Amino acid sequence: MSDRVFFSLAALLAVLLIALAAVAPQGLGARSFWLFGRPLVQPTPSAAPSEADAVAARAAAALAGLRTSR
Repeated sequence: MSDRVFFSLAALLAVLLIALAAVAPQGLGARSFWLFGRPLVQPTPSAAPSEADAVAARAAAALAGLRTSR
């Protein structure tokens, strides 16, 4: 395959992929059209304490243990 054909096809493919990215903006709050879209899922708050809360509790317990060890 000659370079002229290969690079022409590569440029055409690049333009097509850029056009596809422009018409399928999933992730900006808008649902993409039927072929490329997926259902948008809204995060829900959980009732369980988060990992950050657990880390903070362990740190507070460690500090309390250091204060009472004297």
